[in-house]
Amino acid sequence: MTPDASDDTTPGADGPSQSGAPPAAAPLAVGESSSVANPGDVAELLAKIHIFAGLQPAYLRRIAAVGIRERHAAGATVFSEGTAGDRMYLILAGAVRISRQVPGMGEEALAVLRAGNYFGEMSLVDDSPRSADAKAHEATELLVLKKDDLEDLLFVDRDLAYDLLWNFVRTLTSRLRDTNDKMTFLAVTNRF
Repeated sequence: MTPDASDDTTPGADGPSQSGAPPAAAPLAVGESSSVANPGDVAELLAKIHIFAGLQPAYLRRIAAVGIRERHAAGATVFSEGTAGDRMYLILAGAVRISRQVPGMGEEALAVLRAGNYFGEMSLVDDSPRSADAKAHEATELLVLKKDDLEDLLFVDRDLAYDLLWNFVRTLTSRLRDTNDKMTFLAVTNRF
């Protein structure tokens, strides 16, 4: 895992580091969560994630400010298929495996997502249960955006809501096209 860009202090130091910054907070342990220490740094990461592409820096900082960081050890379950969803996840470091349990076959991996990807966003749009399992494929750091927090932010800032919802529409449309292409391929290859 790469160090957080905002961490320019010496861990465990009693005073300012050589850079003159105040001492760093204790590192986030696996399984713990914390609020985002520096929304500006996280906003830079958000700008690189497709669903937030093109949003103004001020919008990205507002979104980052409502996020919570979580760390998960390799193999840890982030969420399970069938459970209620109320948040989406952005991968800051590591990898997450999205999978489903297939009766008689076991786990079927649908995707392994790496830093810069996101998952669980469908829970922000509907109230249906999770459609798959999400597990840390390796040690992973996530930025979690809770549905209620994001809804509050979007209610207050209608321009942000408009831009973000159009990004959602573009993302979902792209995924639907990909699924249609895969289904067409499967239909054609099964004929012969």
